[in-house]
Formats: sequence, structure tokens, C-alpha cells
Amino acid sequence: MAGSRTSAKPNLLIVAQAGRLEYEAIILLASLRHAAPDWSGRVIVAEPLPEGTWQGRSTQISDPVRGLLTDFGAEILPFTARHFGASYPQGNKIEALALLPANEPFLFLDTDTLVTGPLDKLRFNFKKPSASMARTNTWPQPPLYGPGYEQIWRSIYDRFGVPFDDSIDPAQPKEHWERFLYFNAGWFFGADPAEFGRRYLEWALALRDDPHDELACQAMDPWLDQAVLPVVIHSLGGGRPGKALSGMDGDTTCHYRKLPLLYAQHAERAIGICEEAVAPKHIKRVLKEWEPARKLIYQQKGRTKVRPIFAEDRVQRPERAIRNQIKSRGWWLV
Repeated sequence: MAGSRTSAKPNLLIVAQAGRLEYEAIILLASLRHAAPDWSGRVIVAEPLPEGTWQGRSTQISDPVRGLLTDFGAEILPFTARHFGASYPQGNKIEALALLPANEPFLFLDTDTLVTGPLDKLRFNFKKPSASMARTNTWPQPPLYGPGYEQIWRSIYDRFGVPFDDSIDPAQPKEHWERFLYFNAGWFFGADPAEFGRRYLEWALALRDDPHDELACQAMDPWLDQAVLPVVIHSLGGGRPGKALSGMDGDTTCHYRKLPLLYAQHAERAIGICEEAVAPKHIKRVLKEWEPARKLIYQQKGRTKVRPIFAEDRVQRPERAIRNQIKSRGWWLV
């Protein structure tokens, strides 16, 4: 690899298991091959085994899905979740990093992501890790009488010996949530998954098992992974993604979160790419077994039932209101 930048060679990591995630993985990888046909990096699907903290749960990917993911060129690698599992499924992404080769750049994507453009053409600077800025002020929620945003965030950086002041965005006013480094963990990348994963796991367990005083009023579930991620990234010399990565959560990827929300919130271009990517018969044969895809994509209910609800107001409503509107009409299929 020449220098610290590359456009095509990181190991792409996703996590999938029985149920919704395995079918979302089909959509993700179908869209990758459709919209970024020149992607040449490894594609690794991490599959939690029904043991450890997933003991007693059905986690293994079904044979038809397994065959299709393999046809897409993915390597399905099992792992045992020992720390999070069923009690905190978001922890899968933290533990799965151990599957990746050390000292090789990586890109993690949540399964509920569409690739909508040439992912291989984006210029990731792996020596400066970063993550998705498609987030809202979900965490922390400072109590009325303090501590405030700065005191809460500074306490985490101080606990793990990470410099804090240079993580601040001085263009934002004091005590405004965007002044502080905060990411959506739907995608993130780095140069060395071994060190990235070690810090991510160690610090997440520390905050979960022994929250310090400034976190006493903070809900860590389901926000633990997002509370720790900025500190890990900044400790490794990273920060906010620059303009070179504007395609992430833009023209190159779409983090739709739940399939009904793709039709409710996102552009026609993203919907069209999704539908084209999963149209081939060998994909449809497997994906139609998942009710949301069968009804919303193949029976076109996403277009005829969900999308018209928001024809006049596609983006402005809070997500909770959008979900409630879809649920009230019986189309919240997830």
C-alpha cells in the first residue's frame, strides 16, 4: 500500500446473524457489487456463534443466505462474543474487530447500509481514523444542574489518558452538543483493527462495569458504543471526517437504519439502487423470505404505501414521528 491513503484495499467488516441482519447483509453486499463493482478489498462477515454471551440464542446464518453471501465474495468468519452478546447486541461490532488481520486498514459498516456509489474511489486516510457524522444529540443528556456536556466528555477522556481540548470544535458555542466529538457508529475505519479493537473493548467494558461519577445520570444502553467511539478515534490520532469522505452518508453510502425508513426518508436514487441491486432472480429467491423485503421491495408496498405518507415532508420530521406514522398504517415491517 502506498502511503496512508488507499481507495480500494481496506478489509470491509460487517456483522450478520440469523434474522434481520442476515437479510440486510444481502442488501448491503448486493448494493456493493452493483454500485461499486471495482471494490477489491476483502469482505468479511462476522458471525456470532450461539455460545458465550449468545448462548441459547439462534445466531447462525441460514444456509441459503450463507450461500448467497459467499457468492458475493464474502468470507463468513465465526466468533464467540464473550462480553456483550444478547444483552447488548451493539457490542458485536466491538468484539468482531478481533477477526481482522492486525496492521491492515479496515472499514466497518452496519448491515443496514446501502452502497450507492463507487466506495473504492473514496480516499480514506487510515492513519486518521474517523466515523459517521450522521447523528443527533442522543448522548449524553446532561441533567438540569450538571454536569454539562464538557464536564461529561472531559471526564471520559481524562479517565483513559486521552487529550481532550484538541477534540473540540471551537466553531460551536460552549455547551452545544456539536462542539464535542460524537459519531454514529454505523461506519468507522482505522489503520489497525487490533489496537482499535483493544481500546474499544477495554474502555467500553470500563464504562459499562464501573461508570464514574459524571456518568451517574447517563443511560449507557444503547449508547455505550457511541460514547466510547470518539475517545478511541481521537486517541489514535483521528477526528471528524473531512471533505474527501463526504460521500459517506452522501452519494456513496446510505445508512437507512430500517427498511421502511429507506422509503420514508431517503432519495429516489438510493431506493432505485436498492431495488436494482436485489432484482436478480437468485437474490430475490432468498431475500423474499424476509417479510420486509418481500412486501416493501418486491411487492412495491414501500413505494405505494410508505413513501406517499411523506411526499410533502421527506426529511424534516423527527424519526420517532416518522416511525409512528408508518406504524399507525401497519407498514412498520422490520
